[in-house]
Amino acid sequence: MKKFDKDRLLLAIAGPALALVAAFVLTVVVLAATGVDPIEPLRIMVENAGYEDVQILILNQAGTFYLAALAVAIGFRMNLFNIGVDGQYRLAAMVSAVVGTAVTLPGPLHILLIVVVAMLTGAFWAGIAGVLKAKRGVSEVVSTIMLNAIATSLIAWLILPKNFGVQPAGSNDLTTGDIAESGWFPSVSIGDGLEIYGFTFVAFALGIVYWFALNRTRFGFDLRATGASESAAQASGVDAKKMIITSMLISGAVAGLSGMPQLLGETHTYNLSFPLGIGFTGITIALLGRNNPVGILFASFLMAFIDKASAGLDIAGYSKEIGTIMKGLIVIAVVVAYELVRRYGIRRQQQKVGEELAAGHAIKTEKEVAA
Repeated sequence: MKKFDKDRLLLAIAGPALALVAAFVLTVVVLAATGVDPIEPLRIMVENAGYEDVQILILNQAGTFYLAALAVAIGFRMNLFNIGVDGQYRLAAMVSAVVGTAVTLPGPLHILLIVVVAMLTGAFWAGIAGVLKAKRGVSEVVSTIMLNAIATSLIAWLILPKNFGVQPAGSNDLTTGDIAESGWFPSVSIGDGLEIYGFTFVAFALGIVYWFALNRTRFGFDLRATGASESAAQASGVDAKKMIITSMLISGAVAGLSGMPQLLGETHTYNLSFPLGIGFTGITIALLGRNNPVGILFASFLMAFIDKASAGLDIAGYSKEIGTIMKGLIVIAVVVAYELVRRYGIRRQQQKVGEELAAGHAIKTEKEVAA
């Protein structure tokens, strides 16, 4: 039986805990420095989260964030920094909405077609960066940033009325048209017009799939091994270049699903107001959750809480951008806190090795004296 490592558990918890405490303290300091009551906005946010409609908004948003964070985490476990999740997610939502609007199929098949198109689009867009990394050694950070910009321009072109877009009468908005009701993913109604996106539950279920694939399959072992040391993985027979491309394809496919909760559960169309920045929030969540599906789940709810509970701050006379400040400070705190914990972990490991060597030497000396 594997021995329980208390130090490892404490270090795993210490990083996120230290980051959150630091982010809270920094938020209070920033608000106080700008002449804003540092406590009242936070109290209002907690109070807003007590309303049932806000709770549903948080739950639905957490599902979207969870998918984006899983996409980022898959890359992280391979030691790849997929910054392109936001572009992959938006392009996938756009293309799948176009296809979903153009066809009419029986319910399950219509939904399945939209989901598959979204996954294939996201995988294709991420796969470009994967191929460039594996075949030409191009940094995935650079290529995915460039692909984000290209995706934005491509979407802007595709949604023009002369291409695949539709401009509703009397509106300046551009959409892909409405998906037929057969392509709507069933939601869970809890009364008073409040609904939980059905795809939110699919998102959380994918966390289980992510854990199983990563920890209980040969593919997961190869992925983690290649991420830890590409040269060592190659020496043991793992095709590192193939793993890079495969992991980017899977990361992009999951990123493509990030828009499905909202597309299939609420808007049923892609338009100019479709949420931006989901992929970048996913990076923060993956870092805070340490690429662990449970940690990512809690981090997703935290970010969703900040996002939705801060929306009502302007009614109380405070800027809702306070929530944006909090999320930014969490990013900074995560980077600093994890580095501090990492350095402490190294020192602690060296100390334990020294103690074990000293204990072994003492036992050896006692035996020599006794002899």
